[in-house]
Amino acid sequence: MRWENINFSTGKYGSLFVTHGKTAAARRLIPLTPRVRMILESRWEQAKKAEEGWVWLASTASGHVEPSTLKKQHAKTFKTIASKLKKNEKPVRPFVLYSLRHTFLTRLGESGCDVWTLARIAGHSSIQMSSRYVHPGNDAVVDAMLKLSGHKIGHSAEIVISTTKTARQLNR
Repeated sequence: MRWENINFSTGKYGSLFVTHGKTAAARRLIPLTPRVRMILESRWEQAKKAEEGWVWLASTASGHVEPSTLKKQHAKTFKTIASKLKKNEKPVRPFVLYSLRHTFLTRLGESGCDVWTLARIAGHSSIQMSSRYVHPGNDAVVDAMLKLSGHKIGHSAEIVISTTKTARQLNR
């Protein structure tokens, strides 16, 4: 991620321009949340001194964080945790970093985000692709059905009770 792809003056809290990906839909503008803006602003203060335009500097040959850097740090973290937990404590279950994308999109969906907006944020060219990433739990399904029960258009409690009684009588 480079500083020239971050704009603090667009949108409510700023935005991030994703410059590349697997499809044309991957090129997109993502609004920043207040928390992300705060983190990036603090990084900006540190980055003013740097010569490169990278947001996440690292002591690598390229001078910035790369996917291989993250994978190595991730693996090293789990080795460290495992060695510290050799006692009789419950170990931390390793996970693949890419799982965080699935978690983010699942939580976004459960928050009430519609599928088209979710696909746009994810950079997917179709909602079918997004469906591979979103895994709503039982609680989310129950909550969605409860929201539907709040709609009163064309129905009243009496009609629902009457219809239910009629259905029971037909099934006898």
